[in-house]
Amino acid sequence: MKQLAIVYHSAHGHTEHIAHHVLEGARSVTSTQVDLLRAEDLAQDPDRLTHYDGIIMGSPTYLGGVSGTFKTFMDATGRLWRQQALQGKFAAGFTVSSLPSGDKQSTLMSMFVFGMQHGMLWVGNPFLPEQHQGVPVDEAVNRLGSWSGLMAQAGHGQPANAFVSGDTKTAHLFGQNFASIVGRAHPVTP
Repeated sequence: MKQLAIVYHSAHGHTEHIAHHVLEGARSVTSTQVDLLRAEDLAQDPDRLTHYDGIIMGSPTYLGGVSGTFKTFMDATGRLWRQQALQGKFAAGFTVSSLPSGDKQSTLMSMFVFGMQHGMLWVGNPFLPEQHQGVPVDEAVNRLGSWSGLMAQAGHGQPANAFVSGDTKTAHLFGQNFASIVGRAHPVTP
């Protein structure tokens, strides 16, 4: 049984909504246990991460980066970094902002660098944008065209579940893909 964690921060519920779709996708893969963990709770006890085979990170994009709450979680893992306690584990990231770009790529890159500094193995978003195959853009998988991680867009001030179907479908597939990759991996022992 592979153990996965989805670590997220969500101030207005949008990132949490996408996290639940990622969770559903990951749980659809057999022999996978997935826990949904709030970054603000995990910042108090980051050692919990060592029990997981893979970690999917999620944060809103604020001013071109992760939220302050998510950054606090990242900073709390300093001791784990010194011990390289997360080395060899899988990592992925997702983010939400109110604009189609919103500089979400910067947020994903900060998660990527975080994962690399911990010696983790990054899993991207392998899905081609479906609008190039004639699917209406709001229904298209990976409609925002991100391969480094999952991007979703929620209109400013909109309810937490106000996403187009393409974004929620992408989130489900993103979680499913991550769990499938972790499930096929065989650990290397020194």
